[in-house]
Parts: sequence; structure tokens; C-alpha cells
Amino acid sequence: MTYKILQGDAIEVMKTLDAGTVDMCVTSPPYYGLRDYGVEGQIGLEQTPEEYVNKLVEVFREVKRVLRDGGTVWLNLGDSYNSHGTGNVENVGGFQGKAIRNNRGYRNAQSASEKKRVLKGCGIKPKDLIGIPWRVAFALQADGWYLRSDIIWHKPNPMPESVKDRPTKSHEYIFLLSKNKKYYYDNEAIMENQKKNSVERLTRGWNGDGDRGYPGGPQNHLKNYMGKVDIDKLPKVRGYKTKDNTENPQHHGQDIYSGKGRNKRTVWTVNTKPFKEAHFAVFPEKLIEPCILAGSRKGGIVMDPFCGSGTTGVVCARFGRDFIGIELNPEYVKMAEKRTYKASQQMRLLEVD
Repeated sequence: MTYKILQGDAIEVMKTLDAGTVDMCVTSPPYYGLRDYGVEGQIGLEQTPEEYVNKLVEVFREVKRVLRDGGTVWLNLGDSYNSHGTGNVENVGGFQGKAIRNNRGYRNAQSASEKKRVLKGCGIKPKDLIGIPWRVAFALQADGWYLRSDIIWHKPNPMPESVKDRPTKSHEYIFLLSKNKKYYYDNEAIMENQKKNSVERLTRGWNGDGDRGYPGGPQNHLKNYMGKVDIDKLPKVRGYKTKDNTENPQHHGQDIYSGKGRNKRTVWTVNTKPFKEAHFAVFPEKLIEPCILAGSRKGGIVMDPFCGSGTTGVVCARFGRDFIGIELNPEYVKMAEKRTYKASQQMRLLEVD
């Protein structure tokens, strides 16, 4: 595994990379209005959601250039509220953005009335959920990306919120986007364990309807497996092959189980985990593991243009992928280099053993 952590603006650094050299991108850009990282040129402090969305579209145009034709992007984004009519932008995790950037550098947030007028001009009322993730997703789709999936990151331990007029937010989005219609995706690498009752239901007939649509009945289809293997490990295949080896179109795409598990669902339950060296939110490793496993082959190149503390690089080291990280803040670059180097050395030791 090789890795590079490059310091600088994401767009400008990516312009130095050759086209069509990266297998996939997994990243979480700074959220809109969340915090000031203290570095000029940072994303997230734009005055309006439209400016923020346009900036991300520009970033991902450059991502598309460096991606291979079969490449994918796995994009994590959280949402924000126009908070309580105060003019601040309230992140649903409980934080507030309190700085914007102008031509003279950084200053405190606009007055409440000034900021309120800006957001109202965008059609966003006080207390409105801004809808940042979907604004970005639709803008990327309009810019030519294929929007293939919206994945729900369910957080069992969400950030507490002192609200009584809406539910507490306990999810974020991960969008799977592809550069082209056809792309690399290893569904078997991230299959889920099949539930026992699903297989048992099949032995009684699909949804209890006897042997409808199955030559010889589902019992005959599974009789070679029952009692020989753990039915929790029976794999899923697409469609059902009849005796003459043709696919039964009536059941194309339904779940027939024969040993590897079921196709990954779109709700991923992963706890948030603090990282003591960083004073900002970091990717949970378990959240991006399936992205990397499904989106790249061993030895492939994974890029994170907003790599922060380097969690993507750590996961790449664990699973034998090369890594290119880009980070604007030089302090975070040092942090990412340290973590990624440590992870790569640990994997080398395991390989020697």
C-alpha cells in the first residue's frame, strides 16, 4: 500500500494529478455553515447554500476528470437549519456556523438581520431545514453524474438536540455517484448476513404461496443445502434457473438464496466515534469500509479530497488500497500522515507474520 497526503486547495491539487488514474473517491466535505477551520479558502462558509453547492459542483468536476471511466464517488453530507430566526445556520448535529469569508479574509458572522435577509432571499425561512445534501446531489446529477443510490447513515448515538417541535436528527446521507452508466461495484464484497426466517419462508413457498413459479417447488431447489450448510450463510443469486438453464422472468431479481448472503441494504447503522486528536467530526471507519470494498479492487487507488484526519487512508491501508489524500489545513495533513503511516506499518507487520 502506498499513500500520499497532499496539502492545498482540493481543486488546485487535483489539477496536478493525471486524468483517469483514480479508481474511486470517498469523502465528506465540510458541511455548510458548520464551523470556521481557520484556513483561507475553506469550503463551508459561503454566504448562501447556492454558493456552497456551486463550489462543490466545481470540486467534483475535477474529481470526475481524475477518475477512471468505471469510477465512483461515495459522498457523505449532513444537513443544516436556518436556526430559530436568529440568522445563524444550525447544523443538525447541534453546531452553529459563526463565520463567513469576504474579500478581506475572515470576520464574525453577519448580524442576525443581515444573515436572515440573505437566507430569506434564497427562499429559506427561519427554522427551515435547508436540504443541503439533496441540493448537492441534484446539482451533481444535473452536471452529468449518475446518482445511483442514497444511503442512510443511521446513528444510534446521535448528537443531542434541545428541540421539542421536531424529532432529533439521527441520520446523514451517503450518495453513490458514478462517472458513467457502467462502473465497478463489487456487491459480493459487502453482502449482509441473510436472516434465517427468510430462507425458512422460501422453503414453505414464496410468501407462503406454495411452489408458485419454481419448477419442482422451492423445497427441491433447496433440498441439497438444507442440513448440509448453515442456512444463515446461504447466498443470494439473481433470478431462478429452470431445468433447461433458462431464467424464469417471472422471478427475475427476486432473492433466491444459496450461500453468500443478501445484497447490501441502503440503511447503514454505525455509531459515531470521537477521535481525541481532532476537534472536528471524523468518519467512523466502519462507515467507509463498505464504500472502499465495493468501489475498488485490492491494489486500486482511492482518493479523498477532504481527508481531514486521514480516516480514509487508515481504511485503505487495512484493505490493501493505495491512497491519495488532499487537505487544506497543514495541521490536519500532519495528523493524516501520522495515522496513515501507522496503519500501513501495522499491515506490513501482519503480512510478515
